[in-house]
Amino acid sequence: MTKPELTLAHSRTAPLPKLRRVAVDAAQHDLLARLLAAAAPNAPSARMAATLLRQHGSLARVLCASDQRLKSVSHMTEDTIAHLRLTQAVAETITRKQLDHRPILGSWQTVMEYCRATMAHRDVEEVRVFYLDRKNHLIADEQHSRGTVDHAPFYPREVIKRALEMSASALVVVHNHPSGDPTPSTGDIALTRQLGEASKMMGLTLHDHIIITPSGEVSFRAEGLI
Repeated sequence: MTKPELTLAHSRTAPLPKLRRVAVDAAQHDLLARLLAAAAPNAPSARMAATLLRQHGSLARVLCASDQRLKSVSHMTEDTIAHLRLTQAVAETITRKQLDHRPILGSWQTVMEYCRATMAHRDVEEVRVFYLDRKNHLIADEQHSRGTVDHAPFYPREVIKRALEMSASALVVVHNHPSGDPTPSTGDIALTRQLGEASKMMGLTLHDHIIITPSGEVSFRAEGLI
């Protein structure tokens, strides 16, 4: 039996203006080279940074890259990868901490910043669920699934079960589109409606489903899809 999945819409976003792109690349190259040099002072950090940025397109994507892809770069070591992972973890923790003890719906910009930091630049699809209490404070932020470049498994029944286990009252679902196009697929829409109906039956509120990319996001509620 085919399992329900969120499906990626294949599309590309428009490129940034050339002058702005060069300036951002230069700044990212300098920062990445410094991070690499801090981990391995004797390595050719500037050359490694240039290679990584050519391969991945941005510093954020480098930090989200798999160990296997990072190891493909000459002079990359386990210690250097660990240093990059630590840098990523620090950035995510700082952003995540801002969500504690605050109503999620009143801190929407912070939620989006956190999702961009943790998910927007991943090279595979991930689904995360924010479980909220009656005052819309965050109980838990959990990864529901991790898939491939164009889809991730999504199981509404498991989301509802988990919500009931932690006595949650509301949900926000977020998943990324590695293609850069946040347009919902027909599968995304169908499964979101299925989750919304199941949530309502169990006394839960599905506040929103967000598709996030490096360049922007789409809110199902804002689009009238919930």
